[in-house]
Amino acid sequence: MHLKKLIDFRSDTVTLPSKEMLQNIQNATLGDDVYGEDGAVSELQDYTAKLLGKEAALFFPSGTQSNLTAILSHCQRGDEVLIGKSYHTNVYEARGASVLGGVGICPIETSDSGSMNIEDMLDQIKDDDPHYAVTKLLCLENTFSGRVQPQSELDELAKAAHSNNLKVHLDGARLFNAHIHSGLTMKQLTKSFDSVSICLSKGLGSPVGSLLVADKPTINRAHRLRKMLGGGMRQVGVIASCGMYALENNIQRLQVDHDNAKLLASGLASIEELSIEFSESQTNMVFVNCPDSHRVGLEKFLFEKEIIVSNLERGRLVCHLGIEEKDILFVIDTFKDYFK
Repeated sequence: MHLKKLIDFRSDTVTLPSKEMLQNIQNATLGDDVYGEDGAVSELQDYTAKLLGKEAALFFPSGTQSNLTAILSHCQRGDEVLIGKSYHTNVYEARGASVLGGVGICPIETSDSGSMNIEDMLDQIKDDDPHYAVTKLLCLENTFSGRVQPQSELDELAKAAHSNNLKVHLDGARLFNAHIHSGLTMKQLTKSFDSVSICLSKGLGSPVGSLLVADKPTINRAHRLRKMLGGGMRQVGVIASCGMYALENNIQRLQVDHDNAKLLASGLASIEELSIEFSESQTNMVFVNCPDSHRVGLEKFLFEKEIIVSNLERGRLVCHLGIEEKDILFVIDTFKDYFK
């Protein structure tokens, strides 16, 4: 049975592996990765570590587990991590660091674009006093809601944190989008950080998987913690090989998603009933603010046209490899048809 293609803007996690990516599994060298014997995983880890200019990398089933493991690798029970108040590691990862690791979370205010003020961060580093938690780690994020963070700001934040004996972790789930948008190499984007988490299952189109990249001692601690958290897997090369294909073939094509997002934002901005958020630092995400009186009707109208969107109060429309330019043009016309 032929299934009609859906145009799904909810996230770039909805991408499906291509035939070429799936064929890559056939050639994967498999083994038991808990014993360190899966060749496809080892290849992916070594490749990623070199790409980011770090000593080692470790494969994870999810970005949430990768970020959690990074925090627990840098902190002990009773320590504290500073995180941007709106960052994913603070809002959308179920406070796992506190629940499972006994690590306190101190949220830092950020701007709408995700920027963190250095003084705000420094003000939250606790004195050496038994009344306070011991501040050990700063967590940053790039991209934030599709926006590329200014590298100079991130580097200065990391420098200030390091000067106060803090480690610095970067949630780089969509860091490859920042790489394409900024033109900076992955090494330039990650040189200031002690650990970095990257996702393969978003814009790069792999069905599952993330990697934590850091120095060898941190990855050694992370390896034990991954096992403790249930992230040790067996012949995981069947998905690691998809990640390897993604890194070798799908990075440069992210520019297509950025171009499609810009085209979508431009087309929807001509509809006076809508308010569109899309800045110069934006990558593959467009935010749509729709009047309350139209939200339910518009979502239903779009769904009838095989277009899926998230809540249009501030709807996030995410472009990815499952959406082509012709789809963007169709979506713009469909929005306009509704408001005629």
